[in-house]
Amino acid sequence: MTATGLRRSLPVVFTNSLDAAAAAGGPGPTGPVIRVQGLEKRYGEHEAVRGIDLEVHRGEIFAFLGPNGAGKTTTVEILEGFRQATDGSVEVLGQDPWCAPGSWRARLGIVLQESGAEPGLTTRECVALYAGYYPAPRNIDETLALVGLSEQAAERAAKLSGGQRRRLDVALALIGDPELIFLDEPTTGFDPSARRAAWEVVEGLRRLGKTIFLTTHYMEEAERLADRIAVIASGRIVAEGTPQTLGGRQLEATQITFRVSGEADLSGLPPGLAERVQRDEGGLLRLPSTAVTADLHELSGWALARGLELQALEVSRPTLEDVYLQLTSEE
Repeated sequence: MTATGLRRSLPVVFTNSLDAAAAAGGPGPTGPVIRVQGLEKRYGEHEAVRGIDLEVHRGEIFAFLGPNGAGKTTTVEILEGFRQATDGSVEVLGQDPWCAPGSWRARLGIVLQESGAEPGLTTRECVALYAGYYPAPRNIDETLALVGLSEQAAERAAKLSGGQRRRLDVALALIGDPELIFLDEPTTGFDPSARRAAWEVVEGLRRLGKTIFLTTHYMEEAERLADRIAVIASGRIVAEGTPQTLGGRQLEATQITFRVSGEADLSGLPPGLAERVQRDEGGLLRLPSTAVTADLHELSGWALARGLELQALEVSRPTLEDVYLQLTSEE
């Protein structure tokens, strides 16, 4: 989606945000902000989205993950009102996005994957321009401070660095004081320092009570920010849960990995360990465990009795990336 396409959908101006919400027929304070049931999208014979169900609750950060071609972008564009569903029910802020009135769009903020700076305008002038499209915009200087651009307010937007430009994109999405914000891969191309700074901005939006629909390819980002995650693959939702429970992650065995000095005879391991331990091609020993304390006690006792050193000893649970790769490869 392009910035030009977004500008074509700028909202009708109402006298205040309550007027806009009433005209758009929004949900009550406790209802889901997004409710999707049986959503399908077909392009001829191709099924891009194949009957998905979703709910996003007010005030949460919801991460939507999936490989390229999985139907992720199509789903998001339907939620934003830029594509029409082939079948199923879609409600965003109490409206079908495809036929919602202009006042409904005033309640959304959208950060696209890419956008271009307004030619010749300073950072502050860009934000002021967009503020004029909304019925009850946020304070311009407060918004610039929230995204960390106060010192760049007088700089030409076209001269901002990549990270600063992304912060400006967030400011433009926030200036209308939206209830729901779509963040489409907001930190793509960032260095680690800039990415962590961007996360602080997103966490600041949570503290403001905003609902955030996040798409990202960075598992660390999803784990750090999201309250809940859904994974789409081949047009279907294959898993949904918290970062800790997605795909049964909390039930997966912990891995104890280690090496032993010299040519140790592993046949002397206690039976409960010997039947589970595996050696990989590099000589690293892997022991899946659901009783880590007990297994470590037996393992260290075995090593001490033989004068062996447990080298490169590490205890780790499956990462979110491990679970994600398993879910998407199966599909």
